[in-house]
Amino acid sequence: MDISVVVPLYNEEESLPELYSWIERVMRENNFSYEVIFVNDGSTDFSWQVIEDLQKKSACVKGIKFRRNYGKSPALFCGFERAQGDVVITMDADLQDSPDEIPELYRMITEDKYDLVSGYKQKRYDPLSKTIPTKLFNATARKVSGIKNLHDFNCGLKAYRKDVIKNIEVYGEMHRYIPYLAKNAGFSKIGEKVVHHQARKFGSTKFGGWNRFVNGYLDLLSLWFLNSFGLKPMHVFGFLGSIMFFIGVCSCVAVGALKLTKMYMGMPYNLVTDSPYFFIALTMMILGTQLFVAGFLGELISRNAPERNNYKIEKEI
Repeated sequence: MDISVVVPLYNEEESLPELYSWIERVMRENNFSYEVIFVNDGSTDFSWQVIEDLQKKSACVKGIKFRRNYGKSPALFCGFERAQGDVVITMDADLQDSPDEIPELYRMITEDKYDLVSGYKQKRYDPLSKTIPTKLFNATARKVSGIKNLHDFNCGLKAYRKDVIKNIEVYGEMHRYIPYLAKNAGFSKIGEKVVHHQARKFGSTKFGGWNRFVNGYLDLLSLWFLNSFGLKPMHVFGFLGSIMFFIGVCSCVAVGALKLTKMYMGMPYNLVTDSPYFFIALTMMILGTQLFVAGFLGELISRNAPERNNYKIEKEI
């Protein structure tokens, strides 16, 4: 099969018929063999009924229905698991991504030998509450990830070699960082294509701008840390913990030595426990020990939790 198109969606019943008709026309014009996998992320409207109707008319349509809303990353994870095409295209269901971009994205993967090609919405039709956080987010992501040639990490329109999506794990809200995940997995040939961005035709955006930026920033820090220290966490926590413990021990020794010196010289002295520096030193030792032993366990346990990608699927067609 040439192409798998994975479309995560939430409450997009008005857009789906037009979107599939557009994808179908593009595929037929270019003689592609294809499948379209719609992942219904707990929609509360009639999106699933629309998907079932489309599937009855075309065997190229496949559908996954979550029992509740999990988010875009889980939707992509399940779509990637089932994708069979040599090239996998992802796009949003709101008609802001143009299926007319598919042939060129396919060519860049198959002929130019890119591992991943990310769309770049150079001219956007989103409100300022979405565009300003997006610019800040992309600037930060370029700096941290080291992928300098990408201007729009979060663009939903992307193309992948099949090997890429089978060797990365998209979880939590990490869909924003799929290029970074691919780079960390050893897929270094990452390209960008300027794509046409259309104004939303139905409804309103389902994602908040500033909230998305804050969450994205925290996810980026987490991903950077896991990539840098996930396999060697003692290099950072062990170092910080050792420094704090060493400072605490030295402080305790200094407090004790001061008392012994005064005792030896016959000067009046106080109990060690009367000095606030003793308790500060003790606190430093305790914090150092905690950093050394347990500072990184929470993230590692979460990352390796066996149930992390266990999503409840109600129906599949």
